[in-house]
Amino acid sequence: MSSTDQGLRDQLQRTLTATHTLERELGGGGMSRVFVAEETRLRRKVVIKVLSPELAQGLSVERFEREIQLAASLQQANIVPVLSAGDTDGLPYFTMPYVEGESLRQRVAAGPVPIGEVVGVLRDVSRALSYAHKRGIVHRDIKPDNVLLSAGAAVVTDFGIAKAISAARSQADNATLTQVGTSIGTPAYMSPEQAAGDPNVDHRADLYALGCMAYELLAGEPPFTGQSAQRIIAAQMTEVPQAVSARRSDTPSALAALVMQCLEKDPAKRPQSADDVMQALDGIQVSGNRPSPKARPRSGTRGMMYGFAATVAVLAFAGTWIAKRPGSAAAPAARSLAVLPIENAGGDSTKEYLADGMTSELAGNLRQTPGLEVVGDLSTARFKRSRLAPTEIASQLHVGMLLSGKLQSQASSIRLQMQPMMLPANCSGRRSSIAR
Repeated sequence: MSSTDQGLRDQLQRTLTATHTLERELGGGGMSRVFVAEETRLRRKVVIKVLSPELAQGLSVERFEREIQLAASLQQANIVPVLSAGDTDGLPYFTMPYVEGESLRQRVAAGPVPIGEVVGVLRDVSRALSYAHKRGIVHRDIKPDNVLLSAGAAVVTDFGIAKAISAARSQADNATLTQVGTSIGTPAYMSPEQAAGDPNVDHRADLYALGCMAYELLAGEPPFTGQSAQRIIAAQMTEVPQAVSARRSDTPSALAALVMQCLEKDPAKRPQSADDVMQALDGIQVSGNRPSPKARPRSGTRGMMYGFAATVAVLAFAGTWIAKRPGSAAAPAARSLAVLPIENAGGDSTKEYLADGMTSELAGNLRQTPGLEVVGDLSTARFKRSRLAPTEIASQLHVGMLLSGKLQSQASSIRLQMQPMMLPANCSGRRSSIAR
């Protein structure tokens, strides 16, 4: 670590000595230095991001803090919120919760991403974009590095930061930084209008970036790569990317069409909202392409899994019965169903994997039921051990029915109890489905 780097760390620790203890530095980017710290009073881990001197140049710290208040108001399950903001020796910083898990960048680097997982991630990110866009906030830097995977859900970080930086600088400062090649955004995911410095960039720039990220999830790399940022930016503005279906043959045609539509140069030809993207994702068939569960210990569980398979079959039959009841309260709202994480009620940590596996198994089986739309574990994992009321969970997931369960183990016996909950029609809102 250089003396300059160590100096910034020491300065930040002095600034925060009464409230935080710095633990380590994470790999940052061009926009900021990133540290993990413990918030002393609450004894929780947080991430502290300090803006780089280049971005901080000519920036009003007071205005930055005022602008970031809007970002701090974003409270949605797929958005990592801003907790606080301040400055250290004139360099603005902000804090966010520390999210356990890996970044989407790390997931892509680990190998091909199954189609079902791609759809799940895109839907979670689109849900975050929809919420923010309706509140007038454009992210401007959607990319795998800013998407975190935690407990089976995708969450987006750094919402509203780009807007706060831009708003806290004068137009002259923004123009100077553009001339020297420092901009808010990442070339490989930057929309043509953003790359051109259009001051009227709107939410459709995020949908272009979402298309670039989706392309990378499917093909292993974004649509345009090169040796320099300038070449990539030029390609974003002038070149047509190769069809993603040519890069990955098992891509469903509807998904390939959606990705390429997001990559249209003209914003008017892209989906016009994140809700449009979610609606398109709803129609994508990924049967048979769900990602396989991670390998889990099998010792001593074979007989138990046979019993669980029989239980799943019974529940799948029950789901068919519910969905097909003519003239009942279950039609049509309750035909959208969410399988909540099965609770490991006995507290035996060795059975935790079993409960998680049963959640995936059950969602997969019920998804085969004609007329039944099922929200699976990518979206529901964040409600594990949640204290939210069922009506609130159903509202966030846009479903009319919840299925919860408890796994209880005693000695060599295991009991699985499932409980369906039918919610009032006004709780479900727009129906949706997600395959994993």
